[in-house]
Amino acid sequence: MGSVDAVRARFAGAVERLAELEEQRREALRERLRSFAGLCGAERVLDVGTGAGALALAIAPLVREVVAVDIVPELLADAHRRAGDGTHVSFVEGDAKALDLDSESFDLVACTRTLHHVDAPELVVSELARVTRGGGRVLVVDQIAPADAERARELNRFERARDASHSRALSDTDLRRLLAANRLNLNRSEILSENRQLDPYLDLARCEGDAREHARSLAPARDSYVAEIGWYLLDKPTLGA
Repeated sequence: MGSVDAVRARFAGAVERLAELEEQRREALRERLRSFAGLCGAERVLDVGTGAGALALAIAPLVREVVAVDIVPELLADAHRRAGDGTHVSFVEGDAKALDLDSESFDLVACTRTLHHVDAPELVVSELARVTRGGGRVLVVDQIAPADAERARELNRFERARDASHSRALSDTDLRRLLAANRLNLNRSEILSENRQLDPYLDLARCEGDAREHARSLAPARDSYVAEIGWYLLDKPTLGA
């Protein structure tokens, strides 16, 4: 199964669970964005890989406009329904690796918990940089793999067994290099710990039967494990800077 097909198959059948999780986390995410992203309130924001609309719906009251893009139409339809009429969030079907959007047209471009689902994250980061205006910012949030290569392979084996749409979690070093290669200058970063209870985490991916037992056998710990989530805020320099 190709990466795009895997993502669509994985998330189209999990709309209700993802929407519930998004609503539970929305206020905490909003406060996190308020403190981390340095918003002024006038930003035009692009949310790439919006999924259930987590970032789009959290950040909407803090900015001027939000465009939310995802490759799974079922998620977009549900997020649009929950956003309601009169909101300044628009939902657009599209591929993060080839955005059908004008260059330098957004003040803030965000990609949260998406890169590890993509088989070519370098293409996504290139697109994030392209559609950000000079002087604008890029926000990347994603699970971080351990620096140790063997531990990273073990973590990715588990995540792929749990969820066929998982491609690869990058290490902090690899992600920083990828961002820098696209002339994005690091403004600030933090790595947060996220405790994941194993059974609910497997449930979220609809991992059942033999696949569930296989994933359990590869899990970093028996009942729960601590994932590292990297937050990176980057500046795109103006032309000639």
